[in-house]
Amino acid sequence: MIRFWSYDKEYKKYKNSILKNVHKTLKRGNIFFGDQLEIFEKNFKKKYKSKYGIAVGSGTDALLISLKTLNLKKGDEVITAANTAIPTISAIINAGGIPKLVDIGEDYLIDVQKIERAITRRSKAIIPVHLYGQMCEMNKIQKIAKKNNLVIIEDCAQSQGAKYGRKFSGTIGKFGCFSFYPTKILGAYGDGGFILTNDKNSYKKIKRLRFYGIETVERNKFKNKYYANVNGYNSRLDEVQASILNFKLKKTDGFINKRRSLAKYYCKNLNSANITLPKENFNCKHVYHLFTIHHPKGDLLTKKLYKHKIQTRKIYPYPIHKMKAYSKIIKNKSSLKNSEKKSKGIICLPLYPELAKREILKVCNVLKKIIKTI
Repeated sequence: MIRFWSYDKEYKKYKNSILKNVHKTLKRGNIFFGDQLEIFEKNFKKKYKSKYGIAVGSGTDALLISLKTLNLKKGDEVITAANTAIPTISAIINAGGIPKLVDIGEDYLIDVQKIERAITRRSKAIIPVHLYGQMCEMNKIQKIAKKNNLVIIEDCAQSQGAKYGRKFSGTIGKFGCFSFYPTKILGAYGDGGFILTNDKNSYKKIKRLRFYGIETVERNKFKNKYYANVNGYNSRLDEVQASILNFKLKKTDGFINKRRSLAKYYCKNLNSANITLPKENFNCKHVYHLFTIHHPKGDLLTKKLYKHKIQTRKIYPYPIHKMKAYSKIIKNKSSLKNSEKKSKGIICLPLYPELAKREILKVCNVLKKIIKTI
């Protein structure tokens, strides 16, 4: 079976180094808020050229806590794409906002030409979702946000290391929110998330919010004491995960280069197939968190590939407004046609640094044969 994703090969390759780091961390006797977390926060923000960096418990928490700093009021709206992951939407709702969805373009990213139609007097923020490893058209989004006084919160769960022009994903908006779920570009062996920001006051708020509202930055009589200044959360990246991420962070450029190389190999071997292949947009560096193709009979292709022992995924099979949990909240369903159309034919093929080219060649050959028969 060619698996869609697996950490087995990676773990085998780096097992000794990972276990050595974990052992050292556990010997120190500090599970939370120790030196490994501090080192990782410093290294991550430095690598991606941001003034401040805060590790949290998950990518979902990164979005939620960033949104909570905005003090959303009842009826306030947050604009985002209709084909995003559930956590983007749940974070908006749990922060007290209402999701306002915008349709996508042919590249699966939010259609910037349609954003302004979604803006109302209640609009407070926009969350561009950098899906599959490619960033949204941030120059235009920045202009729209500035014109309409909107805060930009970048959803970078799938785009760590991607670039728009010379700027890294997560460094253009007020906040950049990352996930370290195991499948990501930089994956932990558990959950984890991160927030980048260049705003000092927001940094202070986030540090409070991630740990029950306890003051850890500003000097006052309650600093580092068990006293809540605001209502906060329990959102911690533990020392073990921080030690693993510290080790793997040094290798992320190599991971990305390998992903780009494998994506190029896919495109070369599928160029003649009757499918829509991913494209790297102008002024963008695509990191290929996922290799997404499109075919009108995507579901059938998925089933037939599985019979040939090739795992695939549909990310995402249902646009947000088609889900029961959110169907009554979303008001502008009629304007999301492209999201609906794309979701029916999306297929994500296996792609991760340890995948062998011979495995990709097999996927391509099998896929081309199947397409000829349907």
